[in-house]
Amino acid sequence: QVHLEESEGGEVQAGGSLRLSCVVSGYLSAGYTYSSICMGWFREAPGTGREEVARIGFDDEINYADSVKGRFAISSDAAKSTLYLQMNNLKPEDTAMYICAAYPQASCDERLELAYIYRGQGTQVTVSS
Repeated sequence: QVHLEESEGGEVQAGGSLRLSCVVSGYLSAGYTYSSICMGWFREAPGTGREEVARIGFDDEINYADSVKGRFAISSDAAKSTLYLQMNNLKPEDTAMYICAAYPQASCDERLELAYIYRGQGTQVTVSS
């Protein structure tokens, strides 16, 4: 069973920055390698539903939602089995529960919020104006 655990989110003012991290464990005993898993973040907010934020796959193939391009950066440290989401120039509309998620497919060509098999508990990010 793959386990995903997010770091604590927080509250920032508009224009500020936050970095989320997600430790991924259990993938070896589940029969996967770190590089064979597509992982990333999606977010949920009242009234707006579920939205993929970013995902990263084998060979650092990356996809971003249009709403975060140029502001957010996803990265992965295989040595630490940790996924990161650096969020800059945050806006009030970025307020949401951010959820680390993954599915076992290195090609990473399916939207995370639709295809995820494993997910963390989520962490709240609040951006005040």
